[in-house]
Amino acid sequence: MNSPQSLQPKPTRILVIAMRYLGDVLLTTPLLHSLRLAYPDARLDVLVFSNTAAMLEGNPDINHIITTPNRPKFLDYRQLFRQLFRRYDLAITTQSGDRPFLYALLASPLRVAVVPPKNSTGWWKRFFVQHWTEFDDDNTHTVLQHLKLLDLINVPKRFLLVPPRIANVSELAEQLPFLADNSGYAVLHPHPQWAYKQWTVDGWVEVGHYLKKLGLKLVLSGGPAQEEFDYVATIQRQLPEDTVNLAGRVSLAQLATIIAQAKLYIGPDTGITHLAAATGVPVIALYGPTNPVKWAPWPSGYDRNINPFGKKGSRQLNNVSLIQGEGSCVPCHLEGCDKHRQSRSQCLDTLSAERVKEAIRQMLGEA
Repeated sequence: MNSPQSLQPKPTRILVIAMRYLGDVLLTTPLLHSLRLAYPDARLDVLVFSNTAAMLEGNPDINHIITTPNRPKFLDYRQLFRQLFRRYDLAITTQSGDRPFLYALLASPLRVAVVPPKNSTGWWKRFFVQHWTEFDDDNTHTVLQHLKLLDLINVPKRFLLVPPRIANVSELAEQLPFLADNSGYAVLHPHPQWAYKQWTVDGWVEVGHYLKKLGLKLVLSGGPAQEEFDYVATIQRQLPEDTVNLAGRVSLAQLATIIAQAKLYIGPDTGITHLAAATGVPVIALYGPTNPVKWAPWPSGYDRNINPFGKKGSRQLNNVSLIQGEGSCVPCHLEGCDKHRQSRSQCLDTLSAERVKEAIRQMLGEA
């Protein structure tokens, strides 16, 4: 990290580049919120992939969202060039990859960036930005990694995650009558993007029946992809008849509203679990190979500049109860036992429903 320096004059047009997955974009919102409070009159734009822009819907800190496909073609690059070229007096990139780096070079003469470590092939990028901090993939939570960029320009840090929001909550309540159910409901999000982060169908079914015995209605969430839709439907068929399946039926902002009114949320290592934690509801997060230091859900109300979770062991902090799979190899930081995204992870396959039910009792205050 190079020496911090206050920006004079204050920037009036700021671009933040956050080009990864849904959860990564949400974890960028404390950075955006800090910039908005520090520069209330500035135009603050964000560049993200098209399929992650929904995570910023209704975010009051942002003036404009610029999107680009994950795999842009020539016409996409040309359009982006017109949107970015020297339009900003400050560009901040939260990733150390090549494309975010080049977009920052294009957008502004003043650049603040996360750069690769010195022993990597991209070490040279630090010589093309005015302020930089090295990427740490092991010992720094992603929220804190982003906020390190603010140290470089003397901007006070804010730790608040800002979930997406809808304009008309009452209209959603009319579409989904269970939102008015006084007995309450629990949201289960069983399908992560990759198989190596999955728990077992039997585990979800057993926990679902347990929640029903506690008097909670069951709400299943999931995306519109066919594989995810089928997986959630398989679980639904083994649960009580009044279970609500929202897979592919609601937007991300609508889902955030639904989760925010739940009594409990349970999910794996996925962007929706980060979203649930940001709403403030009690969250049970099921983690296996992933390093919690780097990727644990950020607890609501947590505002300390230290990692909320350690690398090994289960823990409850504020509204988040993180349950880690067992094994001397956990967390291995690998993509499953077979080291590819569609492989299984034994630490999650052997995670018992009893451990999750114990966490439910603690989170809901049951005896």
